Amino acid sequence: MPAAVVSIEKVRESLPTYKRDEFDTALKIIAMSSFNGIDLFNPQRMNAAEIAESANAYMHGLTGDEIIERADKMLRQRRAREREQALRTLNRLEAKQDSAQRAQEHLAQISIDNARYYISTSPYGALEPVIELTVTNGSDHAVAELMLHGVLKSPNREVAWVDETFYYATSGGLAPGESATWSLAPNRFGPWGNDQIPRNAALTLTLLGVNNSEGEPLWDAPALTDNEAERLEELRAEYGGVNPQRAAN
Repeated sequence: MPAAVVSIEKVRESLPTYKRDEFDTALKIIAMSSFNGIDLFNPQRMNAAEIAESANAYMHGLTGDEIIERADKMLRQRRAREREQALRTLNRLEAKQDSAQRAQEHLAQISIDNARYYISTSPYGALEPVIELTVTNGSDHAVAELMLHGVLKSPNREVAWVDETFYYATSGGLAPGESATWSLAPNRFGPWGNDQIPRNAALTLTLLGVNNSEGEPLWDAPALTDNEAERLEELRAEYGGVNPQRAAN
């Protein structure tokens, strides 16, 4: 057997019987701390030679009690690092969620007062789809372009005729406090021009974002992804009583 194995076995035998299980766990923790990516809280199975060779450099000259104490210190340090990282993540996700909520509050100041879809006949006799909407700008910023999500559905039909996002660049923009009614002409060869759409189809428009005259987004703060929202709830449940801003400092 390697000398390291013999030495560790002697240290183990010098301990009281009730401490040997604790010593074995400490040995695995110290041994695996030299391997990147191994979870110290769930030590894997390793044979005696692997454990001894990996841990020998960390335990040279230590007694059994000192080895147990060193492993406990490693776990405390690891927990402290993980807690600090978790609180930083909590702080970042909280800030992102707050920014997204503020952006939605600003965006809500721009209202779609009316929206309807109908088919018109062009001067040449062709059927042309029309999206008519009335918008009021209740914000303090001029708006030049709108990003809209439109859903066109008819009663008793589960699948929407149209479900898509599109942009509309206003003519001359929409100043703060102004209202305007626009008639959009979507491509008649696209989904909006489907001649199977019935007259009673209802249009729902949702404002997703707006740009200024420079083409720059106003209040552009993305919402949390599903994974981020799930992670945030997990962190809130675990660290709900901790102020993440204070803990991160």
